[in-house]
Amino acid sequence: MSGRARREEAVDVVWSGDWVAERLGVALEGDGELHELLGLALRRNPKRAHLLVSNVLGKHVPQKPSVVYGAGYGLGERVRALLGAEEARRAVVLGYAETATGLGHAVADGLRDVPYLHSTRRPVAGVAQAGGFEEAHSHATSHLLLPEDPELLAGGAEASTLVLVDDEFSTGNTVLNTIRALHETHPRERYVIVALVDMRSAGDRDRLTAFAAEIGARVDLVTRSSGTVTLPEGVLERGQALVAAQEAEQAGRADEAVSGVAPAPVTRVALDWPAEVPDGGRHGFTPAHRAALEAALPGMAERIAGALDSDVRRVLVLGFEELMYAPLRLGTALEAAMGSGAEVRYSTTTRSPVLAVDDPGYAIRTRLVFPAHDDPADGPGDRYAYNVAGAGFDAVVAVVDSIADTPELHAPDGLPARLAAHTGQVLLAVVPSYTPTPLQEPAVLPEPLRGPDFSSYAPEDVGWLLQDLSDTELEAPTEEREEAIQSGGAHYAESLPVEYQPSAEYQALFAAALDASAARIARAVGTVTETVFAERGPRPVLVSLARAGTPVGVLMRHWARHRHGLDLPHYAISIVRGRGIDATALRWLAAHHDPADVVFVDGWTGKGAITRELAAAIEEFEASGGPGGSAGPVGFDPEIAVLADPGGCVRTYGTREDFLIPSACLNSTVSGLISRTVLRADLVGPDDFHGAKFYRELADSDVSGDFLAAVTARFDEVADQVGAETKELLAADRAPTWEGWAAVERISEEYGIHDVNLVKPGVGETTRVLLRRVPWKILAKRGAGTDLTHIRLLAEQRGVPVEEVDDLPYSCVGLIHPRFTRGATGADGKAVQGA
Repeated sequence: MSGRARREEAVDVVWSGDWVAERLGVALEGDGELHELLGLALRRNPKRAHLLVSNVLGKHVPQKPSVVYGAGYGLGERVRALLGAEEARRAVVLGYAETATGLGHAVADGLRDVPYLHSTRRPVAGVAQAGGFEEAHSHATSHLLLPEDPELLAGGAEASTLVLVDDEFSTGNTVLNTIRALHETHPRERYVIVALVDMRSAGDRDRLTAFAAEIGARVDLVTRSSGTVTLPEGVLERGQALVAAQEAEQAGRADEAVSGVAPAPVTRVALDWPAEVPDGGRHGFTPAHRAALEAALPGMAERIAGALDSDVRRVLVLGFEELMYAPLRLGTALEAAMGSGAEVRYSTTTRSPVLAVDDPGYAIRTRLVFPAHDDPADGPGDRYAYNVAGAGFDAVVAVVDSIADTPELHAPDGLPARLAAHTGQVLLAVVPSYTPTPLQEPAVLPEPLRGPDFSSYAPEDVGWLLQDLSDTELEAPTEEREEAIQSGGAHYAESLPVEYQPSAEYQALFAAALDASAARIARAVGTVTETVFAERGPRPVLVSLARAGTPVGVLMRHWARHRHGLDLPHYAISIVRGRGIDATALRWLAAHHDPADVVFVDGWTGKGAITRELAAAIEEFEASGGPGGSAGPVGFDPEIAVLADPGGCVRTYGTREDFLIPSACLNSTVSGLISRTVLRADLVGPDDFHGAKFYRELADSDVSGDFLAAVTARFDEVADQVGAETKELLAADRAPTWEGWAAVERISEEYGIHDVNLVKPGVGETTRVLLRRVPWKILAKRGAGTDLTHIRLLAEQRGVPVEEVDDLPYSCVGLIHPRFTRGATGADGKAVQGA
């Protein structure tokens, strides 16, 4: 027997939902089995603070594998009896990621000889999506359907019954979203919904009945238990406050290892998993696969048992997120192999953050935290294993797929190392990740770049859909670039300006501007983010337009994490005026996310040129059929969300005031040390991302982190204002007025420029003119205050006149020198008037 401490199992007199029920007044009422099946916990979630924790699902609470498998298998047998043997043989079973992938597979086994598919949140490059849908209350919402057999979900008059399996049926929204999405393309006459528990309200039940009548299909429901959750008024807010208080109390408290005992050894055990058997139902699992797995399970269990120390009696088989079925079946086989003298339990790791409270009346007693180790599409982040620490396991068998068998897994803070501090032995079993036959060719799409290798931003803050051109000489003197651009000899995106190195006086101006405007920016960040949530759902994929939009995208991501506990995916993409958006980057996004979830983000609008450019580019991409070139739209929405919209060009914004956004004051040193983007035929091929440079050598001048920290520090201070402003904006008429475009056309003619591209309105665009182009003059709105202090300093340094004018819809407008030649500047680089 292991010398490690063991937690004695308490007599079942305390319900594992008492702690939450007593503090929040949440009541669980239903049949006699309900409290045995479910406990309660709390989590950070903008939609639902409480979490129903299943005791038989094998996700958060370690349970005997035979009990977990039996729960699903028994439901499958009931579905088979409902349909009859003939119809049951023709059924298709669909399970939900991540919690119900194993349950759905067990239901399919209970139905016998039916194919199984589960939704996934792991995109697989090159695999065509058969559909997708949303789970509104979940920590991570986007579900993808990626069957290897495109006919698996086919509908029509002779279509088989579709059996949909989830762990709980709380409101019915997820299932309705699924059926609605699939019924539009693959209609069928019958659906069966399966869940461990049905917790719907009477209104939700009526809604399902009405929905079935609406689509003209029969919808049956099979559950093990039923009841209702009663939530008192204000429970969401009080739950969030309780979570915050508990987290503050626990802050800095590390997961405690057993005192005085060295970490357990980690041993890899070879399973000899059958090559023809997929690791699960991500791409489909057929009856033939099931038969091959059943034959191989006893041998694999014997290999695991043989690798365990001789004194091991209490074992946990720990699965990995969506990989639930393979470890579950290894667990059932290990139960049989070890016999009645041993106790085998099963649970899995998860992406979902849940509060842990070590109290018998709370369902999540302990949690282990470790970094993601499967290179997830939405970037790095924490992952969790619940009720493992302190549970008295003599050994833990961690089961992962080969995609997750990475250096991150084996890092000092990786999953095996974290487990080793809480048990006597750790075995690592790796199941080969299944790759559908058509996908054996390597993916042609490049992968995003992340810090610290590319940019000074944290790797989870942004994935750059760019290629690294840091070692390529791209800079040219400002005057040479301007002459080439205006003469038509070169496009502005074919070279880079020499990075502006600010003087000490200008740096001081930046610092003062940041201090003065941080709260104002925080308010706009919060308002635009909350507006995006209201308009586009709870889990948008932020895609900023590099590079001005990227600091805003990072701040929006920080707001979502700070206020809602959400880790939003965020990428930066290149768009070039006159050349369009990076189509390779769009193909990458479409392969890894639902395009309907993508929200394009920029810093501010001027005259709306990029707004128009993006709309035209997305229209062209959609018309081409997107990634596969097939007919039909892909689903990208060309609307842009911006921090400031002084030009009146968009519907989604934080403010329409033209004020100083300090990130516009500098170039790369406030944008993660990344240059503006480059598009040149000799550097960017048809399947390449657009390029950019990482200015590592400017690290000593980098204030990107300072900018983020100054703004995020004001989030709590402005939260109430954000709530009020968002509510007001959502009720207002936000239709674009294009006031800015009209003003630019007027100015272009009045000043004899006759080219709107040389008129740059707004504080941000005027700053760019002074930093990157050859300015002619600056128009400043009469009475404009400190927002223009840095503009006046830059204009003075470059010898550019500042003209005070009335009736300007912006704080200022920068005019690029028309008909430019290098004779328009003197030897000192200053503008020569009248040239």
